[in-house]
Amino acid sequence: MPVFLPFFILLLATLVALIWFGLNVFRDPEDPLAARLEQLQAHAIVRGASAARSRGRGFLNNVLYLISLAPGGEGWLRDTEQELAQAGVRRRQALALYACFQIAFLVILIAGMLYLQRNNDVGPKFAGLMSALLLGWLIPQQVLHRMVRRYRRKLQESLPDTVDLLGVVLGTGLALDQAMLRVSEEMEFIYPQLAAEFATVVMQVKAGQERAKAFQQLVRRTGIEDIKSLAAMIIQSERFGTSLSQALKIFADSLRLRRRLRAEAAIGRAGIKMLFPIVLFILPALFVITLVPGLLSVLHELRQGFGPPR
Repeated sequence: MPVFLPFFILLLATLVALIWFGLNVFRDPEDPLAARLEQLQAHAIVRGASAARSRGRGFLNNVLYLISLAPGGEGWLRDTEQELAQAGVRRRQALALYACFQIAFLVILIAGMLYLQRNNDVGPKFAGLMSALLLGWLIPQQVLHRMVRRYRRKLQESLPDTVDLLGVVLGTGLALDQAMLRVSEEMEFIYPQLAAEFATVVMQVKAGQERAKAFQQLVRRTGIEDIKSLAAMIIQSERFGTSLSQALKIFADSLRLRRRLRAEAAIGRAGIKMLFPIVLFILPALFVITLVPGLLSVLHELRQGFGPPR
């Protein structure tokens, strides 16, 4: 039992850290305006190592300041902030909390590996430390990449219905900003991610920002090609004065066609993906169930045939 105690402590600490990090960071913002204000504050935090980060402004800001002093730390903070925004996490403390979580996770893995390798030689101890260092650095990064892919998938799935509804609302005579706000209100409980993005664009335009720049920021936040096409179509339609509702209807039909093609491609790949579990897990069990009773009966008959004569 003492041998497995560090594993249980390490797993418990990792689980508690993941739960705490999920409750504090990976929550969908309910107020788009508040989320946008927090995003602007987060940009102010990571704007520069000398201007935006200084000592004495709180623990989280001190953590960001120390990380920015390391070689490549400023670039890592900038890239991490962009990935957090693309994952839908735009709270003001998200970057600092993520950095603290990654550092704590790395320290926990290294400490656990040092404890487990305390009686080993230098070679195994060095290999264990390198593996703990790589896992402590890569696992949080992979979790963040997975969050980005999941958020983009939700936006991609909700885009056809939302664009179709936007075209219908525009056909009633409402302006683009009013239509987008009405669509975000209608889709708030069905597709909250895309509804929050639309509401953020409307709030930016109402705050005095140009509509083209607001849509460009939407494209940078999401990183989805279909949203880029939608933004370009809206900007071009506004510039040349063409009918936007009919264009949105055609665009929604093309998005549904792409979604159907992606579903068919996923179904086609499912057969190949099921091949390996079938060969590794189902076929051996099937062979055991079908062949073992016959083999046992054959062995029993042979034992009786070669037994001592009566």
